[in-house]
Amino acid sequence: MKYTFEIDNNPAKNAIRPNVLGRKNWLFSVSEPGAKANAICLSIAETAKSNGVDFYEYIKKLLMDLPNMSIHQNPEILNQYIPWSKMIQEACVNNKYAVYSIKKL
Repeated sequence: MKYTFEIDNNPAKNAIRPNVLGRKNWLFSVSEPGAKANAICLSIAETAKSNGVDFYEYIKKLLMDLPNMSIHQNPEILNQYIPWSKMIQEACVNNKYAVYSIKKL
């Protein structure tokens, strides 16, 4: 019996597509600190996305909660705000997947 498997690299292509599309825009970061800030923002976005977190809701929660906290005196608070934490998963679940699972039932 002979088995054949097709090689599929679509997931890899889809993973790097945002970086490829934005490449020309990043040339205009103007400065090294600007490029570093851009890289940090993109890392946060991709980490949230890969953990099934709605990035808009996640960034909104970060910007609403963190300025009112004493994270400089107690940096352990930040552990509650990582995208894979239970609190963030409950607060910022990607509604696209939640709606799909409800419709499927």
